[in-house]
Amino acid sequence: MIQSKETNLGKDRVGRLFFALAVPAITSQVVNALYNMVDRMYIGHIPGSGASALTGVGVAFPLIMIISAFAALVSMGGAPRASIMMGKGENEQANKILGNCFTALVITALVLTAFTMIFCEPLLMMFGASENTIVYAKAYMMIYAAGTIFVQLTLGMNAFISAQGFSRVSMLTVIIGAITNIVLDPILIFGFNMGVRGAALATVLSQAVSTVWVLRFLSGKKSQLKLHPKYFNIDFKILFPALALGVAPFIMQSTESLLVLCFNSSLLKYGGDLAVGAMTILSSVMQFSMLPLQGLTQGAQPIISFNYGAGNIERVKQAFRLLLGCCLVYSTTMWLLGMVAPQMFAAIFTSDPALTQITVWALRIYIAAIFLMGAQLACQQTFIALGNAKISTFLALLRKIILLIPLIYILPNFFENQVFAVFLAEPIADVISVLTTVILFFRFFRAVEQEQIHA
Repeated sequence: MIQSKETNLGKDRVGRLFFALAVPAITSQVVNALYNMVDRMYIGHIPGSGASALTGVGVAFPLIMIISAFAALVSMGGAPRASIMMGKGENEQANKILGNCFTALVITALVLTAFTMIFCEPLLMMFGASENTIVYAKAYMMIYAAGTIFVQLTLGMNAFISAQGFSRVSMLTVIIGAITNIVLDPILIFGFNMGVRGAALATVLSQAVSTVWVLRFLSGKKSQLKLHPKYFNIDFKILFPALALGVAPFIMQSTESLLVLCFNSSLLKYGGDLAVGAMTILSSVMQFSMLPLQGLTQGAQPIISFNYGAGNIERVKQAFRLLLGCCLVYSTTMWLLGMVAPQMFAAIFTSDPALTQITVWALRIYIAAIFLMGAQLACQQTFIALGNAKISTFLALLRKIILLIPLIYILPNFFENQVFAVFLAEPIADVISVLTTVILFFRFFRAVEQEQIHA
């Protein structure tokens, strides 16, 4: 069995493996978020048009999230399946999964580029662009769309590096892109006076550099998975199971923008701009605080998938217990901080007294059940790592689509304080979805254990 020099997924101590993979994954998540923030800082300081330009790019962000979600559709299903095949010793099959996913990402990128360029303006107007901001949103999006192929390949192929246990190489993909972007941003925005176009071009070029890095590694000697033209022909028997498994991450990512729209429309109706402003801060806090949890689950995925494929159920159990414990400790810590010192989070984003007041009040409601989210993510991502497409898709739909969005509109009919009711939708949806996830997970895992015993 060939393994990365960094890690041996089948033999190294599970605890050492987990942290060796999780720390770079968490670092990648945080660095990625930070370079998006740096992007916005530069755009916000464009002389004369900074505020409108920043709003325009903000409007484009939900569309960017949906484009990125397509990379998750292909890779977040393909990578665990490749890990499972490597665990079984079926390296040829793992290589076919990689090749099929590469071709799927290229085709997806071309379709998305054409679609976004043709329908750019109506899509941006749908996401809230105005006459003042559409010019900036469109200018940014047209250049970003032209570089969609680099976004798809960087995000999509990097998952296959992580799947082999090359966590540091995967982390370097993100860091190289971030550094390139941070260097190019001021040069193109201010030096060449390109404004938002410069910011978009910096993003595209940084993703192109990351793409070269990823493809060179997957074509090189160190990689167990080999990116080779002989595996590029689409075989639907190989591709469809990967896409089926990737549906859950796709839904989780693509519906984020829909969720923001639902919250904002309801809060605007009952609480005005101040309530919407508070929601903007809450969603930013939630997204940023969830990044380490995502890093933890990414660290555990190769261990769980590989050992499940190898039939080593004890190592799967060890990895899951460690993942669950770490996730619960982290989510409980964040919950305590939010309950005890909500003003600390509010102060990061605003100094306005009125906005601070409503944010502090709303945050305690919004995160009331966040301590449970560690269990939600640990179980949900393990379903994906074990290759269970049906349940992982159902759980992705349950929390946001089946529970949260209807509750946003239903609950205000039953409470005098309607703004409170809108924020309350989040913890109610969290509690129901966590309980459902945990029950389904342990029922499924018992079945997996029995299957392994009788195998």
